[in-house]
Amino acid sequence: MPHPQHSASSREAALGWVRHPKHPFRLLLYLEWILLGIAVLSTFSAPWTGGRRRPWMVDTGWIEPWPAGVFLGIGLFAAMGLRLPWRQGRWQQVAYTALGFGLSGWVGLLSGRNSNSFSALLLIVVIRGCLLFPWRGRLLVAGLAYGSFLLRLALGIRRIYEVGQRIGPPAPMRRLSTEQVQTLVLNLSLNSALLFGLVLIFVVLMVGALLTERQSRDRLAVAHDRLRRYALLIEDQATLQERNRIAREIHDSVGHALTAQSIQLENVALWLSQNLAQATHHLQTARQLGKDALQNVRQSVATLRAHPLQQRSLTDALRQVIQEFEGTTAIPVTVQLSLDTQQPLEQATACYRITQEALTNIAKHSHATQVSLSLAEYESEIQLNIKDNGSGFNLDQNTTGFGLQSMRERAEALGGTFKLFSQPEQGCSVQVTLPRSHLSS
Repeated sequence: MPHPQHSASSREAALGWVRHPKHPFRLLLYLEWILLGIAVLSTFSAPWTGGRRRPWMVDTGWIEPWPAGVFLGIGLFAAMGLRLPWRQGRWQQVAYTALGFGLSGWVGLLSGRNSNSFSALLLIVVIRGCLLFPWRGRLLVAGLAYGSFLLRLALGIRRIYEVGQRIGPPAPMRRLSTEQVQTLVLNLSLNSALLFGLVLIFVVLMVGALLTERQSRDRLAVAHDRLRRYALLIEDQATLQERNRIAREIHDSVGHALTAQSIQLENVALWLSQNLAQATHHLQTARQLGKDALQNVRQSVATLRAHPLQQRSLTDALRQVIQEFEGTTAIPVTVQLSLDTQQPLEQATACYRITQEALTNIAKHSHATQVSLSLAEYESEIQLNIKDNGSGFNLDQNTTGFGLQSMRERAEALGGTFKLFSQPEQGCSVQVTLPRSHLSS
């Protein structure tokens, strides 16, 4: 079980959010600074009265506007943003958010009728709450902030509707009635409430989108690292399997040849003094077994060497395979290769291996006297056709061999098709089609 402190630090490191100098969301950091600046500037621009209440100020009954208290509240509020309570539990985060609301209310009460600083601090509380809580908590914090703003707005217009309350000095050129001023203030207040609500919605959605994008990037990085480890593991496993296969090849071929050679050499020693001709025969057999073992070793080493198509075109590689086939089987091959462009390595390898396997099957099973091979490149596809005039076979009984399955898998892995046509005593035809979309990708 991981240590709690290690788990918390892993979460903090995953989010990349420890202190402001390492803030991953620079946009939110700059937005918070801008809102704090608005709160400070609105405090400087407020028409303080030196302790004398004016008729349009909020009447709380016992609190007078106090600029020093407002600056103190804003300073404490800014200090809270130096570090968010990531390592603490949920209750500590709730207390942190409640303290933010408390300081915002403190600033709102001491700033008189000036509500700009109060609304700016509420937006910062919402931003911090979105960073601390999931969606349900974010919506709750946004709802509380909006309710606080409406309460502050209601207190601001409460005195306007009291009977006999003076709204303010009359305009120099035109005197407005009390009802007109009340309607104007009410409309402005409703517009402010609507605007603040839209800003809250925008802030919540923006922070949510940033957090979602950040978490997706973190999950993608973790998945990428995991896939990289899996790829290395698969590569090591494939290497181990190939080593085991080569070891079996060497054991089965070279080991058998060397064992037989040892027996022949023992016979040489046995017949050397009794029958020189017989000893010579055993010596020649041992020599041939040594050549066979050396050839097997060379083949095993060649398996570990570079790709057969490396530094060679597909056309050259196919001509070499066909030449080796004709030299081994004495079966003539009619060749028609029409390739205008260089093929990607994966597609060229598929054509090479399919041709190699098809010719091997013809040499083993077909008893053919003539083979034709064509490879043509068209506008939307490339086609490989291999046909012989051999004995053929019944497709319902002989389509499950490993060689045929390997050819089909190679073609389908590249988005192509593999078709096999054969009937007894009518030869066999292999048709492979690869789409040009895969060839160009």
